[in-house]
Amino acid sequence: MNIALIAHDQKKDDLIVLIKTYVHILEKHQLFATGTTGKKIADATGLPVHCFRSGPLGGDQEIGAAVARGEMDMIIFFRDPLTAQPHEPDVSALMRLCDVYSIPLSTNMGGSEILIRSIEQGDFDSLKLSHNDEPPA
Repeated sequence: MNIALIAHDQKKDDLIVLIKTYVHILEKHQLFATGTTGKKIADATGLPVHCFRSGPLGGDQEIGAAVARGEMDMIIFFRDPLTAQPHEPDVSALMRLCDVYSIPLSTNMGGSEILIRSIEQGDFDSLKLSHNDEPPA
């Protein structure tokens, strides 16, 4: 699976804790991330991570484009709901694309653990995600 990992500044450490906890599952998949988050994950875990630009410089939009092209299977996005983000329209657009293309999206630790454990259990093995199809009218 292609999994995108994103975290606002105040949530990066939480995301790294999640990745370290589930490294035995995530190491079997292709990981993508926005710039700073990806570098921090790679440094902390040794996992290979394809890094897009930083979120405020277009990284969220790059991941959104990958969703629209059918190249992402899951998004884990640790958002900071207590801090205003200068690129909030990009964040909203990415979340909208996940809804349009039925891409599993989690924005917190609990939901992310459920998604990652579902990968381990093979819950996505038989699921035919329709994100390569045209969006519904």
